[in-house]
Amino acid sequence: MALSQISVGSDVAAELTRARLTGKRADVSGTAFRTALQIGLSLSVVVLVVLLADVLTGGWSVLTTRLGEFLTSPLRANPAQAGIAQSLAGTLWTGVVVVVLSFPIGIGAAIYLEEYAPQNRLTRFIEVNVRNLAGVPSVVYGILGFTIFVQWSGGFTGGRTALAGGLTLACLVLPIVIITSSEAIRSVPRAIREGGYGVGATQWEIIRTFVLPYAAPGILTGTVLSLARALGEAAPLILVGAVQGRLASQDPIWDPAWLTERFTAMPVTVADWATRPEEGFVANTAAAIVVLLAIVLLFNLGSILLRNRYEKKRHR
Repeated sequence: MALSQISVGSDVAAELTRARLTGKRADVSGTAFRTALQIGLSLSVVVLVVLLADVLTGGWSVLTTRLGEFLTSPLRANPAQAGIAQSLAGTLWTGVVVVVLSFPIGIGAAIYLEEYAPQNRLTRFIEVNVRNLAGVPSVVYGILGFTIFVQWSGGFTGGRTALAGGLTLACLVLPIVIITSSEAIRSVPRAIREGGYGVGATQWEIIRTFVLPYAAPGILTGTVLSLARALGEAAPLILVGAVQGRLASQDPIWDPAWLTERFTAMPVTVADWATRPEEGFVANTAAAIVVLLAIVLLFNLGSILLRNRYEKKRHR
């Protein structure tokens, strides 16, 4: 009987086992729960589609008539001439600071907690506090960034600059990077590590050669999601000193001088334009939201491509 079940395939064997465990009764509770999940998913997709359609409709006139000028023009009081070039520069350089600081530190902390740290009370205390920090409201990180990076470290950061904003956002997403990276590293099968030890590899060689490549898809997904959250945060940047309104600096977007100058960012500009009564700023706000969504989707696309590449290598 066992041999006949194996011969028909794993899917059929799983169905036979499930039927025997449930006594061939209808799984009413499971069906109801699955239906509720499908309804929730459908509602979420409908709301998302409606919001996207509303934003695209509102910003269509700007996106179709003056997209190039909108992307390259500075902030101005006239909605017909206002652009988001300075906001893009601020978002770019704060994002660079987040990537350079929070990703290596967060992944390194996750490696230490999962591979090197002893499982004692201190380690568990650190893990609990990291998870608690991930749930702290972003405005609290804004107050922290203003106190540390603007007031205490103003001589290094230059005060209310993009560098201070990037450091604040790096602190904001660091717990998320640590948590997602830890979960990805924890999902690596123990047999892979034991196989490495069996051939005489050191612990670092096992981590570098086996653990990190296996966990790379999950780590990439978590880091890109955290970056997407950082790019969409307005409250911490406003508290740190992001400009709401016109900005004097007009350096090229790729100029590192942005790090030590007054700055603004895409979410701050969107929040500022949304409060203005002029009709032209309504279309500008919708167009800026579409551009910000495109940036986030571009990062997500890069994450998906890298994740698929590592998954193909893992299954070879």
